[in-house]
Amino acid sequence: MTDASNSGYGQCSYLRVTNEEGNIHCALVIGKSRVAPIKVQTIPRLELTAAVISVAMSNMLKQELEYADIEEHFWTDSQVVLGYINNEARRFHTFVANRVQKIHLSSTPQQWRYVHTNENPADHASRGLNAGEILTSNWLTGPRILWKKNIPPVADIDTALMTGDPEVKQAQTLSAETTEVTLSDRLSKLSSWSGAVQAVARLVRRAKGDKSIGHSTVAEREDAKRIIIKDLQRNTYTGDIKLLSKGAQLSPSSKLYHLDAFLDQEGILKVGGRLCDAPLPSSVKHPVIIPKDHHITKMIISQCHENVKHQGKGLTINEIRSQGYWIPGMSRAVASHVHHCVTCRNLRRPTEEQRMADLPSERTNPSPPFTYCGMDCFGPFVTKQGRKEHKRYGLLLTCFSSRAIHIEMLNDMSTDAFINGLRCFVALRGAVRQIKCDQGTNFVGAKNELKNALKEIDADRLTVFLAEKQCDIVLNAPHSSHAGGVWERQIRTVRNVLRSTLSLSSDKLDDASLRTFFNEAMAIVNSRPLTVDNLNDPNTLASLTPNNLLTMKSVPALPPPGRFIREDIYARKRWRHVQYLAEQFWSRWRREYLSNIATRQRWHRAKRNLRVGDIVMEKADGLPRNEWRLARVTETTTDKDGLVRRVKICLGDRNLEKDGRRLNKLSVIERPVQKLILLLETV
Repeated sequence: MTDASNSGYGQCSYLRVTNEEGNIHCALVIGKSRVAPIKVQTIPRLELTAAVISVAMSNMLKQELEYADIEEHFWTDSQVVLGYINNEARRFHTFVANRVQKIHLSSTPQQWRYVHTNENPADHASRGLNAGEILTSNWLTGPRILWKKNIPPVADIDTALMTGDPEVKQAQTLSAETTEVTLSDRLSKLSSWSGAVQAVARLVRRAKGDKSIGHSTVAEREDAKRIIIKDLQRNTYTGDIKLLSKGAQLSPSSKLYHLDAFLDQEGILKVGGRLCDAPLPSSVKHPVIIPKDHHITKMIISQCHENVKHQGKGLTINEIRSQGYWIPGMSRAVASHVHHCVTCRNLRRPTEEQRMADLPSERTNPSPPFTYCGMDCFGPFVTKQGRKEHKRYGLLLTCFSSRAIHIEMLNDMSTDAFINGLRCFVALRGAVRQIKCDQGTNFVGAKNELKNALKEIDADRLTVFLAEKQCDIVLNAPHSSHAGGVWERQIRTVRNVLRSTLSLSSDKLDDASLRTFFNEAMAIVNSRPLTVDNLNDPNTLASLTPNNLLTMKSVPALPPPGRFIREDIYARKRWRHVQYLAEQFWSRWRREYLSNIATRQRWHRAKRNLRVGDIVMEKADGLPRNEWRLARVTETTTDKDGLVRRVKICLGDRNLEKDGRRLNKLSVIERPVQKLILLLETV
């Protein structure tokens, strides 16, 4: 018998022995009592723990007494514990479940009975008695029911679990609507039409009892195609198939009305048309009708597109029709597939574009000449000093406001030579606030040099220096010469004309002659008209030129008197040589300058901005054959108008080797969107 209270729980075991006449002899065998644990437990849990001890005591008695036939009964005054033991439908939490399992391993629910608290001697062990109370209690003699010749039957008590018992796990029921899963839905997990046909062909073979695992035959694949198409049409054109199966005509509101659709002998929906008497195969005269938006249709389009080796929409449509399929809205469906085809994007997709940016404030706001400039280098040009040849370069700067240019000669393309040339320019033209250029190595080096030199300035004079003499160098994205707009095109034209003109006298100039020619070319370009309106009006004022803004003189500088001919290249007088080259530059510049002032119609519409995570391919010159430089966009730069024109991409260089092992190195570079081809868009 077991019992529990707030102070502890106890158990007492009695041995009932009967002789052949049925006389009862009862002897006290053992009793146990334990204090409740420090961790607070509920009374039902303590009662259940006492029941576990009772089962363990019974097992020990049977083992020690070595009784073969023994009748066991267990009593408890807890109806909750009896409910736990008799439970067969509900699930308990771990504490109760483990102890109920131990009880079931050594006893059955029929052996457990209920005893009233007043008759339960185990109460004495859990609640305590003094010496006098022990003599008058039933602790030594046991309960009265044990002295009866026959054990009374089980009392009729309610052993059902209480509603809301905390030891019972909450039963969770899930209600789900059952929908019919068709064959077409199953095939949506496949990406290849040939793979889908092969899978269905093997299923049909298994259904016929053939367990061979070899490749399917042509006949089996044709049967599989008919099964797939028939199931697809039954789920898509249900109403139309019912009408045609009854011999009725389709209504004019049906999408298949103009196709003269009919059902063939196998119940497949096909196009009627007017080619019944044409000497063509039946699949071409009467193609099978399939919907354009279904996954199976997309697999068929993909396979036909691969069969024609990604040759475009027209050849793909012809291949689909030759295979015996008719897709309503086929042109749009095929065009959508070709648009998203990664292989076609690699082969034919143009580079990205973006609407031309607004003019920056330094081009629209008036400012002193050469306050905001664009810069570029060109060359080399060969000069001679005695018998030794030297390479010389030109540094060309153009003013954003006055559209004037300035040319300096550089001894080489080093950072030191560029800084010297830049200082000569500043000494002649005054302080410069900002210079824009590409990312040439000498420009980048000069920017770093100036930045380091700025750190050496006294802190007290830093504010004055920044206000009067500081020159910011703004670098465009690599490989984006178009980012400079009109000024970059101006530099390119001047540079090309200078190269072609100086090619007439290669190896015949010295440094002084080259510097003089640069100045003559600069004077010619700065004398050009900035406007072309009203040039035919004799009453209009003279056109404004950059020299008007630089020299504040309305009369241009005239060339030296005389006529300069080609033979002057070989003359001993070097000034005539230089003047002949200046005449050639003037004639070429006058012809080719017209292309600079013509309006160029490009990049009018805003396009989709590249986003972080987009997969792109870099369009770069000089790559080895069959090398595709794929990259992922890692960072975007948004202009003030909300459009992205330059991004940073992450490239994986797999051509590095070390100790015979191939290494994968990630490199992040910056590129304009005009040098990238979008392959996969991020969601």
